[in-house]
Amino acid sequence: MRIKCWGSRGSIPVSGKEYIKYGGETTCIEIRTKNDEIIIIDAGTGIRPLGNSLCKEKRSSYHFIMTHLHLDHLFGFPFFRPLYEKQTKIYMYSSAFPGISLKKMIAGLICPPIFPLKYPEIKAQLLYQNHSPLQFNIGSLKISSIPLNHPGQTRGYKFMEDGKSFVFLTDNELGAVYENGLSFEEYVKFCQGANLLFHDAEYTPEEYKTKKLWGHSSYSDAVNLAVEAGVEALGLFHLSPERTDKKMDKIIKNCRKSLTDMGAVLKCFGVKSGMTFNL
Repeated sequence: MRIKCWGSRGSIPVSGKEYIKYGGETTCIEIRTKNDEIIIIDAGTGIRPLGNSLCKEKRSSYHFIMTHLHLDHLFGFPFFRPLYEKQTKIYMYSSAFPGISLKKMIAGLICPPIFPLKYPEIKAQLLYQNHSPLQFNIGSLKISSIPLNHPGQTRGYKFMEDGKSFVFLTDNELGAVYENGLSFEEYVKFCQGANLLFHDAEYTPEEYKTKKLWGHSSYSDAVNLAVEAGVEALGLFHLSPERTDKKMDKIIKNCRKSLTDMGAVLKCFGVKSGMTFNL
């Protein structure tokens, strides 16, 4: 499988010369299977450049998975160019939100006065999989999910193909257990032996002291999870909009020092817009 990041920022997009290295778009991940199925995770502002790229390829069929429905993960959807091409077919997976209609949320986003067009004016065919199981397959890709510690109903995902695995746990607070969330040990088990893990690392340990129960983790907790789970590579994700390139570089340096001190053989990096990984 091939994984590409189109946006790794949290909360709100940012721009400016101090954000060039890691990018300013909010969450959007593209996965391509060995048979070239396209899976899109979340619709932050990163989905806009992804849509432009897919139109250039003349692609028309996609599978779309939402981790949760907070605005920074959804507000790019009306700007996804394939929505306005009649040949487009999108399979919408909503198993993470029992009792909540993904269709209703999107229809509420694509309507005046919030947006100039109305939902019925979308030309694409959106096929809602309203009762998707917590484990399912898309072609050769096996997918499993897990509840996360975050306000509202949020899920993380593991994607497996040909013995390789990618785990995506954005918006997850490892320092607390929410009503619908799980313990640190359960996330260790879920991530065990992953080839690649993207995990929420919005805060420094100092910041986290005043941000408990805000639904995000410190980078040190993310590092500890990766070490305990024996993953091969950790990508720090959901980057704070206050985190400039220089500040992010300092965090990566601190993480790598911690890993060296622990004697851990583990790659650690900040996830940048445009990064591509082949598993």
